Amino acid sequence: MQIKLLGAALLMAAGPAFAAGPEQGKFSMSVFGGADRPISGDVHTGAVAPVPDLGPLNPDLAGVSAELRIRSRNHEQIYGTAKSFGLEVGYGLSDRSEVFLQAKETSADDGRVRVGAAYVPALDTELDVFGRFSRYDAYTWEVGYRHYFGDGGRVRPFVAARLGATETDDIRATFEIPDAAITIPNAPFYKKDWALSGGLETGVHVPFTERFSMRFTAGVNYIDELSDDDSAIGGLGLAAINDTGRRVSVPLSVTGRWDF
Repeated sequence: MQIKLLGAALLMAAGPAFAAGPEQGKFSMSVFGGADRPISGDVHTGAVAPVPDLGPLNPDLAGVSAELRIRSRNHEQIYGTAKSFGLEVGYGLSDRSEVFLQAKETSADDGRVRVGAAYVPALDTELDVFGRFSRYDAYTWEVGYRHYFGDGGRVRPFVAARLGATETDDIRATFEIPDAAITIPNAPFYKKDWALSGGLETGVHVPFTERFSMRFTAGVNYIDELSDDDSAIGGLGLAAINDTGRRVSVPLSVTGRWDF
């Protein structure tokens, strides 16, 4: 009973119901922000590469050979959940549909993980190899179409699709083998470049006044492969590990919208 009374009170406090969704020939502007969790896609793949002499990496180990055993690591393992925010301009095609242009930034702090091991035959042991990857910063421009269901009212569900391109900043990596006092600092790993991107989303649209409303959205995003830079790691036989970089993620966002 208390829950029912509370719900009724909230509905009354919200005031009268306003039409939800676009209007034909009218523009809207939105700001949004939220979390973007990767669910698929590697930052690097795995490889096994022999190193005949560790001397160039540590003079004290001259003449000692090793085998690098690198394992794949995905976006979730290295960067975790990213933050995103952006702007959107929409144009109503009808009271059920609109097209929009969206600009978005997605970012995550640098991450350090164990990327594999270096097997040293002379010691018959594996030494841990760690990698620290610089910040992930991506800037997306996409156009899209959004379709609303129902005939208006306080809450209105919708679906949307987006397609465009994303520019990802360059990514550098520092590789370390602490037990061998070996560090490869600030190695170029990915170049700053554009890649195809897109997404699908669904959610609800909730109006608060005749001009202001909010959207609560979940969906899936895709960014294609990044542009690899092998200038530092190619000599170690690891040129293939960064022939990837694609990212699939689940964004959750809250949007404030103003209609004109």
